[in-house]
Amino acid sequence: MSMPSQHASGNLRSIVFMLAAVGFFALMDAVLKTLSARYPVLQIAALRGLTALPLVLLYIAWRGTWHTVRRVRWPLHLLRGVLGITMLALFTRGVRDLPLSAAYTLFFIAPLLITALSVPVLKERVPPAHWWAIGIGFVGVLIALRPSGDALQTSFVTVGGLAVLGAAFCYAVAAIAGRLASRTDSSESLILWMMVMMSFGAGALALPNWVAIRPDDAALLLALAITGFGGQLAITEAFRHGQASAVAPFEYTALAWGVGLDWLIWQSLPASHTWLGAAIVVASGLYLVRREKRITEVHATAERP
Repeated sequence: MSMPSQHASGNLRSIVFMLAAVGFFALMDAVLKTLSARYPVLQIAALRGLTALPLVLLYIAWRGTWHTVRRVRWPLHLLRGVLGITMLALFTRGVRDLPLSAAYTLFFIAPLLITALSVPVLKERVPPAHWWAIGIGFVGVLIALRPSGDALQTSFVTVGGLAVLGAAFCYAVAAIAGRLASRTDSSESLILWMMVMMSFGAGALALPNWVAIRPDDAALLLALAITGFGGQLAITEAFRHGQASAVAPFEYTALAWGVGLDWLIWQSLPASHTWLGAAIVVASGLYLVRREKRITEVHATAERP
């Protein structure tokens, strides 16, 4: 098989995994939104870790990769753990108030934040055109936060909207920390210690206000475990075999999932300003992805003998 054919085959496989990952995570977020009406957000973060941890342990045992989880850069893992707990708690708080589609629109600012943070942390060079795209993306977020006149959008910014933006910032910083840690630590190590810290860290914080688990929520907790674990595996496979520039744009299919789940479960649709803000943020993100692909191709051509 020729090199272009191998790249095309790898990218197609990765795109399928990315679509699966987005679907899993969207279903997980629907479960989080449902649980947020019954339990405190820190307890939900703890339940996210506790339900997925057994599956992670079984996965590592099945792969026989226990030796890879011993090499740990603890400062980065602790940072990711704190950020993971904060991110999930804030996102859950956000989706308690906002439709999933509106929350996703705001959360789409995360890739732009990762690009911006890569300059001071990873010492990467960001071209001026990228900064313009980041600025336009922030304009899209401001449009999405504009009041629509309903009960949930009574001011320029809402508690739910700010919570999702805070979650996006935590996700971006955690992603940068993950890039640094992945230079020496295995993917199994990154997943395992995140789930351990989320389980016991968030559990300790949630303990004073812990609410007894209702027996009829067992199915939701099982769904939380399966969707979270399935999404994590799928997104890992997506970026393992394909080019990031080819795979990343399909993360934006989360908006379609959000609209569909909002309509099917909560009988709601995004307001017009949410659609406009989403279009601007997605366009900015796709522009960054295409620019990165072109820069990568130019470098590869220049380095080819």
